Amino acid sequence: MSGPKLSVIVIVHDMEREAPRTLLSLSAAYQRDIAADDYEVIVVDNGSRVPFVPASVAGLGGNFRFVRLDPAPPSPARAINVGLAQARGEVIGVMIDGARMASPRVLHFALGGARLYPRSIVATLGWYLGSDFQSHAVTCGYNAQQEDALLESIGWPADGYRLFEISTPDESSVDAFLAGPSGPTPTPPLPRIFESNALFANRGTWDLLNGFDERFASPGGGLLSFDTFRRAMDLPDARLVLLLGEATFHQVHGGIATNAAPARFHERYPMWAAEYQAIRGRPFEFVKLSHTPTCLGTLHPHAMARLARTAIDPTRPWPLRPLGPAFDLWNWPDAQRDPPSDPTLAALVSLMRQEFKAGRYDAVTAIARMMRTRAPLEPEPLRLLRYLAPYFDERAARPRDRDARFYLGVGRAHRILGEEELAMAAFRDALARDPSLREAKDAVLAGNSFEEAPGGLRRNHA
Repeated sequence: MSGPKLSVIVIVHDMEREAPRTLLSLSAAYQRDIAADDYEVIVVDNGSRVPFVPASVAGLGGNFRFVRLDPAPPSPARAINVGLAQARGEVIGVMIDGARMASPRVLHFALGGARLYPRSIVATLGWYLGSDFQSHAVTCGYNAQQEDALLESIGWPADGYRLFEISTPDESSVDAFLAGPSGPTPTPPLPRIFESNALFANRGTWDLLNGFDERFASPGGGLLSFDTFRRAMDLPDARLVLLLGEATFHQVHGGIATNAAPARFHERYPMWAAEYQAIRGRPFEFVKLSHTPTCLGTLHPHAMARLARTAIDPTRPWPLRPLGPAFDLWNWPDAQRDPPSDPTLAALVSLMRQEFKAGRYDAVTAIARMMRTRAPLEPEPLRLLRYLAPYFDERAARPRDRDARFYLGVGRAHRILGEEELAMAAFRDALARDPSLREAKDAVLAGNSFEEAPGGLRRNHA
């Protein structure tokens, strides 16, 4: 009997709740248009405190094999390489994070995409279950119980494509549906994909890469995933095949990077960057595409709204707008909903809609997150965050990149909430960027924080 055509390596670590769902999503009962005998799934337990129990996925269709490293290093690099050494397929996929559930035709299209070019690099986009980036969502109380309820609300696993309805693109996949060349040009770079948590290539490509670099020893791997994707794309004749309408969906589980609060991420990132520079001898940079990726797949209705959002108004800079400079931006979202019964929340929703119509999506996102901390399950901010979270990424954005009207909107929101000191701070930030902004100037003067003086505003020490 010949071996499988495809091997999929899944790394798990302390994922008793999440891993069984991930493996169910890779089972023959869930995956479509691929036979059970066409692929194998190699599950590598990277030193979980409680060993992963294979019986938890007993009865799933497909060929599952289980390996455990104990003791195991804190990085998943060695576990991945153990899986690569055991893989029998000619095409091999690596899922570095076993908490990511797959959509139903990931394996079918990955196998086909790997055969399109001699050096195909097949990548899937990553999404977070829930509204907003999970680093923000968890600070507002998003947890496993809420996530379980979300999955129940769509009847998962009956239709895996409904995961798009309850998810948000992650930071590495923003606008990547429209990824394109991003080399040095006189115009801003096009949106691009930074990494993939389900990366597929033929065996010869993995041999050229010599697997994952085990010198990335940080817990969770640090920049290991980014490094591997970049090295793959730097190979001669590498061609990126981007799966359209397929994805992986991250379950909340306390991940070192995915579920870390923005402040904690910023604390860790310099260590990861230093590790990368020590290994590669140069500062870390995201991969720059030299070609437009080949998109392969079927765009299901549940993902269509996200593609439309990207095409209408992408988050990252484009030399030309995707639909042309004359495109008339329609007033999305299209549905008006009844305001909340609480007058404070209703005022915040009204403010968000004003900011949205003005195109200030970063302010909408910031206000929605403020609202979510006070009303975690209020539907309007959750709905907006699923679409707009990338417009205000606190991991990437720097304060000087935000303009005066962003701070003006934030100040208005703090004032609605009765947080006058925070409102004044935001209004001062707005004035620092645009001293002519009348509303901010009036607000500051009315608060007796500043007084008029020749040459501008100065602090009132009276």
